[in-house]
Amino acid sequence: MSERLYFAQGVRGELVRELQTCLKQHGVYQDDVDGDYGGQTAKAVQAFRKSARLPPAELVDGSTWTLLTTRPVPSIRDRALQVTAAFEGHGFTLAQGNFDGAGVTWGVIGFTLKGGQLAKIVLEVNAKRPELVHQAFGDKAGELLQMMRAPWARQLAWASGLSLGAGQARLAEPWRKAFWRFGELPQVQAAQLERVDGYFNPARRAALALGLTSELGIALCFDIHVQNGGIGQKAMQEIKAQRAAHGIHDERDLRIVVAHAVANSARPQYRADVLSRKLTLATGAGVVHGATYVIRNWGLAELPA
Repeated sequence: MSERLYFAQGVRGELVRELQTCLKQHGVYQDDVDGDYGGQTAKAVQAFRKSARLPPAELVDGSTWTLLTTRPVPSIRDRALQVTAAFEGHGFTLAQGNFDGAGVTWGVIGFTLKGGQLAKIVLEVNAKRPELVHQAFGDKAGELLQMMRAPWARQLAWASGLSLGAGQARLAEPWRKAFWRFGELPQVQAAQLERVDGYFNPARRAALALGLTSELGIALCFDIHVQNGGIGQKAMQEIKAQRAAHGIHDERDLRIVVAHAVANSARPQYRADVLSRKLTLATGAGVVHGATYVIRNWGLAELPA
């Protein structure tokens, strides 16, 4: 393959779902559209490439994507989002309880009640299409809207009451299914995606300020802004100290320093998780939540962003 790789086996997410949908439309994919680039998807890609008279391969390059989907290759924002969304493990639909003190966490990058983004999405959709909120939440719609406008202390008490288990990770029914139904709606997914730029744009500015100009550097900073709210003062001080002490000029080395600094400034119980995510993006490969990630297969590489 002469063109750069964008997607290959092991990738999962909404871009893969789009890929599978197009493969099915071309008659080369018969399995479920599940967003998981496995063996059957790879074989379908190979069959499509053969029909398009492209060199044989089970990988998606720029030509394959464009011919298959009739649109340009996904932006770095969308590629970085797919990785971070996989780390978060939510997709558009999954809602979790008060496992981390954030009340309820839901959506493609884990919008939280504490952060305010969850409430903003719900209220925005309700203002434009109130029937969608009632469609998803039924007779609980009124309670939901009331809580989305409530002070944080009241929201937290409400969320804690809906959270099950010792770790409070699972959301009680009918709320879990209601949030799932809500997240399945195309209009709600669009509202979620509109919020992504609120994380990606400052992440890109932070990357450039640090001198991170590669796709991996941008993706690393995006994951930091999603999971950690940005690079805090403590982490920034550590980064500056390490750069001064070691004369770091190579971007890969700098990404690794950033990964450790951000993890070191996280809560102790989350440091291992933060470090695994950040080092996977910093180095291009790793294991997060038991799954192996080879980041070049996700369309992110040591290339200028």
